Amino acid sequence: MAAPSETPTPDPDGDRPSRAIIAAIARHEGVDVTAVEPPAYEPLYSVVDPAALDEIFRGDTPTTTLVTLEYAGYEVAVSDDGRVEVTDPSTGETVARRFRG
Repeated sequence: MAAPSETPTPDPDGDRPSRAIIAAIARHEGVDVTAVEPPAYEPLYSVVDPAALDEIFRGDTPTTTLVTLEYAGYEVAVSDDGRVEVTDPSTGETVARRFRG
């Protein structure tokens, strides 16, 4: 994954990586976060269970955890340090968000 183009910004929803993914895609595409929904975008739950993803990263994880997936044409990486990175494979540009402050 390419180096992020900016310092990760905190997710306004706090500790929810599922929301940070949507927020990072919205930021990359220059749209409001509420625009990242059907029918323009497939639902996040079509590629990952958002509740399960949020649960994996709730609180302190005892081991190093990294979840990667593809969503809406982006490569997404969620790590246990509270970081979500969304990379556009066509440009290599990465947008990073934090889901833990």
